[in-house]
Amino acid sequence: MNETASYTKQGQPFERDMTYLPDRVLAGATSLDPLDAQFPSGSKDSPRDVPVWEAVPGRYRIVAARACPWAHRSIIVRSLLGLEDAISWGAPGPTHDQRSWTFDLDPGGVDPVLGIERLQQAYFAREADYPRGITVPAIVEVESGKVVTNDFPQITHDLFFEWREHQRPDAPDLWPADLREEMETVMKRVFTEVNNGVYRCGFAGSQEAYDDAYERLWTAMDWLEERLADRRYLMGEAFTEADVRLFTTLVRFDAVYHGHFKCNRNKLTEMPNLWGYARDLFQTPGFGDEVDFEQIKRHYYVVHTDINPTQIVPAGPDPAVWLTPHGRA
Repeated sequence: MNETASYTKQGQPFERDMTYLPDRVLAGATSLDPLDAQFPSGSKDSPRDVPVWEAVPGRYRIVAARACPWAHRSIIVRSLLGLEDAISWGAPGPTHDQRSWTFDLDPGGVDPVLGIERLQQAYFAREADYPRGITVPAIVEVESGKVVTNDFPQITHDLFFEWREHQRPDAPDLWPADLREEMETVMKRVFTEVNNGVYRCGFAGSQEAYDDAYERLWTAMDWLEERLADRRYLMGEAFTEADVRLFTTLVRFDAVYHGHFKCNRNKLTEMPNLWGYARDLFQTPGFGDEVDFEQIKRHYYVVHTDINPTQIVPAGPDPAVWLTPHGRA
């Protein structure tokens, strides 16, 4: 059986499947976010009537690979909010086959809490023969071993709003109400043009699709460079969820996306404002200490065999550059 996944479709642009298990983990019957209905944060474009699970410390485990940018968001947010004692974390290794992420970093290749070798087992416990991709992050109920949700934008939103009483006292305000409308607009553009834009370049199945994705990506990167010229973070003087979402792409840019995904107009290090901003975040507790460049590179260069059939992992760039002074404080 060939378990090597293919990520490109000849002659076609890349389109991300944004259909996820939409259940939510809430503190009550409805969200504590007063703007939840106005600004739905999940993978769909409108509020949904979905199953609700109670936010109880110790009940859930976040399965999130450091290698994956979508999962990396939840790892960072969990750390920033101080939720380590409330929600445990299972870390798959950086490589996987077409079937599933695996727990090859753990002794015996088994997650020590869930007792499984493959995340696929938790999906099948929820829905036999689950038909879609086995994605991270995934919140798993420990007792039943079932995946609750893998809706990655909703997960970080709900970690902030629904787990308030379990967060550390000085946890940052990642969703400031007075900036919400503008922040939602910024996050939408960051997602469509940058977070997903690098994938549209890398997984393009035709020259035309690639050229379109490349132009859109760099239009957005230039917009961000200009936006960060007169403000420390995307929304002003304090970092927010918007910065978490952009950071996980920027931290992978020169190591992966510039070459592997052909996003090579220039490097991140050649954009003064974005590069200073990215280092500023990297050097903030909760951001850089949750980055593993070796796992990131192994994931992309080993897993994407249709793009990199030799599976050779590049030695550079030197991660020490992330610790150089950024001058943005």
